[in-house]
Amino acid sequence: MKTKLVIYQILTRTFGNRNLTRRAYGTLEENGAGKMNDFDGKVLQRIHDLGVTHLWFTGIIRHATCTDYSAFGIPCQNPRVVKGRAGSPYAITDYYDIDPDIAVDVDARMAEFEALVGRTHAAGMKVLMDFVPNHVARQYRSIARPQGVEDLGEGDDTGKHFDAQNNFYYCPGERLDLSSISESEYAHGAGPYEEFPAKCTGNDRFDAHPQQNDWYETVKLNYGVDYCDAGGRSCHYNPVPSTWKKMTDILLFWAAKGVDGFRCDMAEMVPHEFWAYATRQVKALYPETLFIGEVYDPGQYRMYVESGFDYLYDKVGMYDCIRGVICDQRPASSITREWQQVDDIRDHMLYFLENHDEQRIASDFFADNPWKGVPGMIVSALLQQNPVMVYAGQEFGERGMDKEGFSGRDGRSTIFDYWTCEAVYKGFFHRDTLTTDEKKLSLVYQGILRFCNREKAVREGQTFDLMYANNQSYQFNPRRQFAFLRKADDEVLLVVANFDDRRVQISVTVPAHAYDFLGLPEQEVEMTDLLSGFTKTAELKRDGQIALDVPGNYGRIYKFNIKKKTVEYVLNSHNKEEFPPAHTAEHLLNQVMFRLFGAARSTNAHIERKKSKMTFILDHKPDRKEEKAIEDEMNRLIADDLPVTFELVDRDSLPEGVSLDRLPEDASEMLRLVRIGDYDVCPCIGRHVRSTAQIGRFELLGTNWDEQKHAFRIRFKVIPA
Repeated sequence: MKTKLVIYQILTRTFGNRNLTRRAYGTLEENGAGKMNDFDGKVLQRIHDLGVTHLWFTGIIRHATCTDYSAFGIPCQNPRVVKGRAGSPYAITDYYDIDPDIAVDVDARMAEFEALVGRTHAAGMKVLMDFVPNHVARQYRSIARPQGVEDLGEGDDTGKHFDAQNNFYYCPGERLDLSSISESEYAHGAGPYEEFPAKCTGNDRFDAHPQQNDWYETVKLNYGVDYCDAGGRSCHYNPVPSTWKKMTDILLFWAAKGVDGFRCDMAEMVPHEFWAYATRQVKALYPETLFIGEVYDPGQYRMYVESGFDYLYDKVGMYDCIRGVICDQRPASSITREWQQVDDIRDHMLYFLENHDEQRIASDFFADNPWKGVPGMIVSALLQQNPVMVYAGQEFGERGMDKEGFSGRDGRSTIFDYWTCEAVYKGFFHRDTLTTDEKKLSLVYQGILRFCNREKAVREGQTFDLMYANNQSYQFNPRRQFAFLRKADDEVLLVVANFDDRRVQISVTVPAHAYDFLGLPEQEVEMTDLLSGFTKTAELKRDGQIALDVPGNYGRIYKFNIKKKTVEYVLNSHNKEEFPPAHTAEHLLNQVMFRLFGAARSTNAHIERKKSKMTFILDHKPDRKEEKAIEDEMNRLIADDLPVTFELVDRDSLPEGVSLDRLPEDASEMLRLVRIGDYDVCPCIGRHVRSTAQIGRFELLGTNWDEQKHAFRIRFKVIPA
């Protein structure tokens, strides 16, 4: 079965940090750092449950830092050439080493990484890491390279500005001049940094005088390109440059550790000939290894794909476009042009709305509201078969508005400072502090991302963009709505993203060409919205219209089957008229009894408006203190106002732990799951409240114990708020 990549980026140093001191420019001792061991089975399972297939651990390889690890034999770095106290993960000091900040036992840091790879694989996900090929930290020196491996710069002729077999570019006879670089707070008292001869700077600055906005903390690697040749740039690839061999060996080293793929930083600043050389060698030994390129020039996209890249950032195309639509600076219809520009390589484009370089959706610098990103995520995740990526905390609405230190208040989550990302801290390590809105947002993200591989039409289906047929309709606003179809086999999705803040009543025209292209019949179908579970009947007619009601900053994902006039999404016959607050309380009580006593879900329940009864099989009769704990826990969960959501899945796509034992024999292949926050999930077709606060107060009326059967009968009622 084909897999659509869902990538989750993590800044490893900040992800698991529970230290809430958050002092600007704080030291490691003051502000703390997250560790690789923070990714235990529970955390990894939560990430996997979001729908994630690949984890991108940012900041794994040892990089420049102001923290002194000399007691562990790690060379110190001069703060004058380090950005931030923690340092940039893209100023590498040893390609063969693990960053000590993220290790519990610094001496065992590589073993901790290997264990992390094993745990991630065991959780059903693959591991991605950064490969930074264009530049290294100014004080690069490997202490962990395998025996017999020559270090970068070792053997360079420093008397030459350029030599094809040098690893760096030099300014012969000149000292590095940092006089234009303002001294940061954390560099006070640090001795001067001396570099002679000066090495050229990472952002293609080929003199000894980098400026404040240059990548002054890094030096450029030499791949055999003379950028300052008198006749213009010239390439010297025969014999194969030393840097090509050394960097390929580094890729092979990490692939042998179990790393499944590399996000290649600033890939277009490295010649494509190197990539063809390196990817060919790595894939010869590790055929499934992925290469993801940070490339910003659309004119070079196809060249880098041909050079071995599996996926490329679609930043200047789709990201910039969707950001413009979210901010109402561009019409939603402009999304069409962006995918069409790269239609021949569409499966190679990586869509995203956040990463460590970009501003957070919820920041003042972007949308100031995380919900405004939801329609953009619907488009990014569901439009094509290509990968989609989210940045840790995005699903909880992280704002990125902290003034952390070197990073400053810029709408981004710092990569330079010791810090704790509030949304990640709350979402993974202190969930009881999440607001109802944050919980709801995370569940929406979970739904969208799960559809990527749960729905065959998304995973491997065809796409039909409906915008050209709706640009002139008075019942559809092409500036604020975007609509398309996806189809695989007999299953079809009608997807509408509403970028407007307002709820809209629209009509979507489905042109005759869509019927021909996708092989759609003209007929009446029953459609079910995968986001809400609501159903509607629609008439499929060439050049006809389908009326939809779409909430603001949201969307509809209507699924229907063209072989069945009425899709069996109703699961099975259901004659009960439940009282929604009591019925939702039934779900909660089942999970409470499981968590407190290990009990299976009740097999004997009578849920009524005035009084309800449920029976559980336990290993002992609960005492009064335990009975009080049941009532207290129920009312705590109700007060938490957990969102109640629905999703439709087929039998083969059930989450782990969901049992079908209690379903009737006539239940259909398509099942409706009811989720109460992330506390409980089970198949159910009944009526429920929208969030637990609507249950009201839970009162335990009494209990009975059958010693012979070990059956514990609970009588309760709910008093709606």
